[in-house]
Amino acid sequence: MTTTRPTVLLVGYGMVGHRFLEALADSGAADRHRVVVLAEEPRPAYDRVALTSYFSGRTPEDLLLGEDGFLDRHGFELHLSSPAASIDRAARTVTTADGRTFGYDTLVLATGSYPFVPPVDGRDAEGCFVYRTIEDLRAIESYAAGAKTGAVVGGGLLGLEAAGALKGIGLDTHVVEFAPRLMPVQVDEGGGAALRRTIEEMGVTVHTGVGTRTVLVSAEGRATGMGFTDGSALDTDLVVFSAGVRPRDQLARDCGLTVGERGGIAVDENCRSSDEHVFAIGECALAVDGRVYGLVAPGYEMAATVARQLAGQDPRPFTGADLSTKLKLLGVDVASFGDAFGSTPGALDVVYSDSRAGVYKKLVVSREGALLGGILVGEADQYAALRPLTGTGTPLPVPAESLVLPTGLAAPAALGGSALPDDAVVCNCHNVTKGLIRGAVTEQGCGTVPEVKRCTEAGTGCGSCLKLIGSIVTEELAAGGVEVDRGLCPCFAHTRAELYEIVRVRGVTTHRQLLAEHGRLRGEGCEICKPTVASIIASLAPELPAVSGHILDGEQAALQDTNDHFLANIQRNGSYSVVPRIPGGEITPEKLIVIGEVARDFGLYTKITGGQRIDLFGARVDQLPQIWSRLVAAGFESGHAYGKSLRTVKSCVGSTWCRYGVQDSVAMAIRLELRYRGLRSPHKLKSAVSGCARECAEARGKDFGVIATSSGWNLYVGGNGGATPRHADLLAQDLSDQELIRLIDRFLMFYIRTADRLERTSTWLERLDGGLDHVRDVVVHDSLGLAAELERQMAGHIAGYQDEWAATLATPDRLRRFVSFVNAPGVPDPSIRFTPERDQVKPDLAVLATVEELLRPLDTVPRLSEAR
Repeated sequence: MTTTRPTVLLVGYGMVGHRFLEALADSGAADRHRVVVLAEEPRPAYDRVALTSYFSGRTPEDLLLGEDGFLDRHGFELHLSSPAASIDRAARTVTTADGRTFGYDTLVLATGSYPFVPPVDGRDAEGCFVYRTIEDLRAIESYAAGAKTGAVVGGGLLGLEAAGALKGIGLDTHVVEFAPRLMPVQVDEGGGAALRRTIEEMGVTVHTGVGTRTVLVSAEGRATGMGFTDGSALDTDLVVFSAGVRPRDQLARDCGLTVGERGGIAVDENCRSSDEHVFAIGECALAVDGRVYGLVAPGYEMAATVARQLAGQDPRPFTGADLSTKLKLLGVDVASFGDAFGSTPGALDVVYSDSRAGVYKKLVVSREGALLGGILVGEADQYAALRPLTGTGTPLPVPAESLVLPTGLAAPAALGGSALPDDAVVCNCHNVTKGLIRGAVTEQGCGTVPEVKRCTEAGTGCGSCLKLIGSIVTEELAAGGVEVDRGLCPCFAHTRAELYEIVRVRGVTTHRQLLAEHGRLRGEGCEICKPTVASIIASLAPELPAVSGHILDGEQAALQDTNDHFLANIQRNGSYSVVPRIPGGEITPEKLIVIGEVARDFGLYTKITGGQRIDLFGARVDQLPQIWSRLVAAGFESGHAYGKSLRTVKSCVGSTWCRYGVQDSVAMAIRLELRYRGLRSPHKLKSAVSGCARECAEARGKDFGVIATSSGWNLYVGGNGGATPRHADLLAQDLSDQELIRLIDRFLMFYIRTADRLERTSTWLERLDGGLDHVRDVVVHDSLGLAAELERQMAGHIAGYQDEWAATLATPDRLRRFVSFVNAPGVPDPSIRFTPERDQVKPDLAVLATVEELLRPLDTVPRLSEAR
C-alpha cells in the first residue's frame, strides 16, 4: 500500500530558501516529504552576497549555490519563473502568476525583501535602477555602456556595493547618503570618517547629510541629473536606488496572515506564522523579538529551525540573532559586532585611528575588561577571533589596547582558538561553536579544515572564520599528540622551504619530477603547488642547467598563474595591463612620448602608479605582443608587475636636486632595480631609497628600504605598506655602497630560500624563530656560513637575467599563446564586441601591425574545425 507523502511547498528560492532545502536533506526530512519549490527568478538560487562579483567576470552559473544535481538527488521539484500570486489558506493551495495551482500540507514563505525606492519625482525614468538581482545588474551593465556618470542613492552596505560596481565598469561614481556618515547602522562617526576618506581616495565622490529630492528627466524620458534637499544638484545619467529594503509580505497580507506594523510576517520562536500550517523565514519574517533580519546568517538559523520541526527534531527556537557583519566594500574591510556603539551602561571605548592609512579600530569593553563589541575599518583581520569573545562576560585575555594598536606601537597581540570558551560561536553563518569544532576533531576524526567544514558546515558561509577554524583544529590536534600537517598542499608533505632545498640539492627540473619523487599524491598537482614549484624552479634556474630561464618554456608555462602565463596583469573586465620598467622613476622625454603614443594608438587608459611607473590598462591578449614590440624598440623592458618578483625601487630626487639630500638616491635606486629585476620570490617585493631622513620615498614601508645618512646608507627590512602596514626594521647602518648591496643580496636570497608560499617579508620576519636578530646573525654576521652561497646565487641570477617581453617576441613558440582563440583571425573578429576602458580613444587598426604579421608561424596551429 502506497502512502502519500505530505507536501512541503517552498515559495521563494534565494539563499535562505536553498539553505532550507539543505537542512531538509541533512535532517532526513526530505525523504519523508514531497518538496515543491516556486522560484520567481529564471535561475536556481545563487549567492546574492557575492552579487557584485558579476562585474568582475563571474557568470551567473559561477554564483549558483549547491552542488550539481543537488535538487534531483533529493527529489526536490523546482519551478523557475513561477512567482506565487495568491494563497488560499482554507484550501491550502498557492496559485502562481501563470495560473497554476499547487497544494500543500506545510507552506514555507521565503520571499525575501524588495528594494525601497524613495518616493521622489522622476524615479521611474529611463536610467533609474535598483540593485537586487542578476537581471538588475545586467540592465545596469547594458545601460552603463552609454553613460559617463552614475549615482547611488544610499550609503549603506548594498549602496557601497553598487558604487563599487559602477566604479568598476568605468563610470564617474557618486554616493548620496541622507545620514551624516556612510554605513550609519554599522559604524560610528570615526569609522564613517575613515571609510569616507578611503573611498574618496579611490575616486568615488561622497555626498552625506543630503537627501534626493528629485531625479531630473529629459524630454525623452531619460535621467539627466539629481536635485538634492539642500538645493544643490548633480549631473548624472544613471541612478541606482539602494536606500534599504522592505519585507516582501504582500502574499501574507492578502491571505490574512498577521504582519507587523512596519512590515514582516509575524512568526513565533519556531518561525510559525499565525496559521499553524505556514512558516516564514529570512527577510520576509518578523521575528519574535520584533526584528526583521536583513542578514543571511539569521535566515539560515530560521531555515534550520523549520527543517528540524519537519524532521520531528528539537526545533532550537529562534529568538534573535547576532547582527555582527564583516565585509569588503570597494576593497575596504569593514566589520561591526556586538554593542558597537557602546550603549551598555558603563561601557568604555578603546580607539585607534590612523586617518592617513584609512584605519579605524574601536573596541567597546566593560569596566571589568570584558568585550562588548567593536568597529573595524581598514583592518579587520581580528574580527573572526574578537566576535566570539563578545558578550561572554569574561575579561579579555590580553589588554584591549594591544588588540587595536599596530605593530611598533604596542606588543603584538593575537587571539587564537585557545582564547575562546567552548560555547563561543565561531561560525556565525551556521551557528557553529568552538566546542562543536573541537568535537569534530576529537570525536569524529577530522584532521583538516576541509574535513571540519564537511562535518559541521563551519566556514561554508561567508568564510571569514576559516583562519580561526584552522587555529582551533591545529591546537586540538597538537593537544592530542597528533603531528600537525604543515605540508604545502595535499600533494606535498613538505613546506615550501623544504621543497626549495630538495629542488636545489637534487637538481629537480620539473614539477612532474618533484611530484613523482617527493609527492604524497600521484596526479597533476594542484593550484597551490604548481605556481609555487614554478617559482622555486625559476629562482633556481641559474643552478639548474636543464632549465630554461624563461617561464613560458616547456612545462614551466603550464604551471604559471594567469598573470605570469601572459606576462601581464589581468584586470576585472578580462583585459590586461602593461607596465614597462622605469628604474628609479627616471625617464627621458623621448620614452614618455613613446608610452603616450602606444596608449593613444591602442586606446589604453594610463595611470601613474605609486611605484613611479606608468600603467597601461585595457589591452586585449592578442594586442600584448604588438604593444611590447613598440616598447622594447624604444628601450623599455618588462616591469614584472605580473609576477611574484621585484616590482619597483622607488626613490626621491636625492642630493642631485633636493636641498636636503645627503646621497644620490636616484642612482642607488636605479642600481638596485637593475640588479634585482626579474628575481622570482615567494611574494612580490617592493623597495625604495630615500636621500635623507625626511623619508620622501617611504622606504620603511617596503620589503627592503634604504635611507641615506651623512656616512652612507641605513638598510631596513621587513616593511609592508599593504592591508596590514608594518614599519621595516633597521638591519644595519652607515653602510658603503658595496656593503649595502652585499647585505641586500644575502637578505633577499635568504628570504627566497626560507619563506612560505605567498609570505611577504614582513610576515616571514615575524614568523622566524629569533625574528630580526636571527636574520641579522645570518645576513650580517654569517652565523650559518651561508653568506658566500647566497651571494653566489644572486650573482647567478644577475648573470642569467633576460627581459621576458623581448625573449617572448623573439620566439615563435612562445607567441602562440597570445591569441584570443586558437582560430582567431589576423584582426579582431567583427562579431566580437570589446568594451574599452572608460572613454578612451579606440585604436585605429589601420596603423597597427596585425597579429598575423607578428604571429605568422601560427599557421601550423590546428584550427578548431580541423581539430574536431
